Amino acid sequence: MKSKKTSLKSGAGKGRKNLNREHSAIIVDGPERAASRAMLHAVGFERKDFQKSQVGVASTWGMVTPCNMHINELADHVVKGVDGHGGKAVLFNTITISDGISMGTEGMKYSLVSREVIADSIETVAGCEGFDGLVAIGGCDKNMPGCLMGLARLNRPAVFVYGGTILPGCFQKKDVDIVSVFEAVGQHANRQITDRQLANLEACAIPGAGSCGGMYTANTMASAIEALGMSLPNSSAQAAVSSDKRLDCQRAGEAVMQLLKQGIRPRDIMTRKAFENAITVITALGGSTNAVLHMLAMAHAAGVKLGIDDFTRIGKRVPVLADLKPSGKYVMAELVRIGGLTPLMKMLLEKGLLHGDCLTVTGKTLAENLADAKPYPAGQDVIRGFDNPIKPDGHLVVLYGNLAETGAVAKISGKEGLRFEGIAKVFDSEEKALKAILGGSIKKGHVVVIRYEGPKGGPGMREMLSPTSAIMGKGLGKEVALITDGRFSGGSHGFVVGHVTPEAAEGGLIGLLKNGDRIVIDAEKRTMDAKLTKREIATRRKQWKAPKARYTKGVLAKYAKLVTSAHLGAVTDA
Repeated sequence: MKSKKTSLKSGAGKGRKNLNREHSAIIVDGPERAASRAMLHAVGFERKDFQKSQVGVASTWGMVTPCNMHINELADHVVKGVDGHGGKAVLFNTITISDGISMGTEGMKYSLVSREVIADSIETVAGCEGFDGLVAIGGCDKNMPGCLMGLARLNRPAVFVYGGTILPGCFQKKDVDIVSVFEAVGQHANRQITDRQLANLEACAIPGAGSCGGMYTANTMASAIEALGMSLPNSSAQAAVSSDKRLDCQRAGEAVMQLLKQGIRPRDIMTRKAFENAITVITALGGSTNAVLHMLAMAHAAGVKLGIDDFTRIGKRVPVLADLKPSGKYVMAELVRIGGLTPLMKMLLEKGLLHGDCLTVTGKTLAENLADAKPYPAGQDVIRGFDNPIKPDGHLVVLYGNLAETGAVAKISGKEGLRFEGIAKVFDSEEKALKAILGGSIKKGHVVVIRYEGPKGGPGMREMLSPTSAIMGKGLGKEVALITDGRFSGGSHGFVVGHVTPEAAEGGLIGLLKNGDRIVIDAEKRTMDAKLTKREIATRRKQWKAPKARYTKGVLAKYAKLVTSAHLGAVTDA
């Protein structure tokens, strides 16, 4: 009898249903689950812990990139927040890769694939282990949408935490970052800087932990997720190495426990209107083209209907207000310094551009979260007013035409111009295009075409930061355009169009282009066309043969078989 009573105290009794333990009870309750409890004792559970809500803490820590090298410490603060508020945190890892390190190489094909692996792994661990709630911490670009996709699929009370932005490096008394280095490669090829200057720049551009410092993809997605309601207020606008970020992590642990008590789940938060809020904030910040791809994938995971034309619709009424890199002057650390994201969101809310009634992970509405947000300090010019926008409408322009029958995505800040007509210079890989750019064969009036880099054709849809940075570094940003069925880093700027669909590997017209074809890109009419007759296109299509699969085994082969088109989010569980 004594052992039986002890067993009941340890969670072996059937007991009454506890909504806070909807999933963990299945794993640890009852005499038949003794073996499960025995395993958990070994990883630090005490008898009392079996009666607590179990919260999985998904860490993307790894020493493969500065974006994530500090996340193990942040995860420990999340654990403290959970354990200190009546839960039992269970820490586990998922993967990360580094775009910045692999950029321009065959390894970059794994980048977008990692988003799916992260989502799958979070779903797999949480589904297997019976976690009642989750906190996910992401640093590098694909971590964030990958985490949100996993949380949305599981639909258990959850909070996302951004690992935080890096502080800028300093070179020749100027703020620098990773994009500064990529562009310096073009300057070096143009003999504008020496070997020593390039070496000195690369040694100081990345001063420590945190995600790339401009309004590139990491900071774009962190801001979007906060606007979506899945992160705590101002969670996106904090330095990676700061007391604010550590406190944010602890508060996230507290918040997930409140969500469990209130029964609030991700799909209660990730609604259609919440996604519209996120797109609005992405637009006001001048965010990355990757946001289109990732928002579509996150919406798919949440069961929300969202399409690329929603970016056009919202962009028509939302101006670009943030003067942030890559097209602007400032890094994310400057936005942190003046008060973060919440003042901008309050500006947008007061202008009627946000849905204030959307629920968030605080358990309150967006409007309630922003009620006490203070305005930006007088005199700052990081965020402009509505009377003096960087651009009066959205910078993410969805183009259609014979070169983009199902759409393509351009990032038009206005500085590049609104129309480009030029002669195609066609390359079947990023490497070949980069060699031509650095070698000097790309001239004013050329449209660089990089194809067979789409989700299926790459496979993996590599980012073209090396070619676009080389173009900028060579001073050709306003004189050369670039189009691709691949995608761009958030650090890319210039007259560039990505996500061209249908992609070359699926018979899209981009795969039929030849050197010398005339291409017209019109951001005002939102069109992109090759000046070819229907007869010529039909003739070329008859001659075209689908290329052989570049990979026949392994994760890239699996990805190529499963992945959808970029205009559908390039998801693998459609």
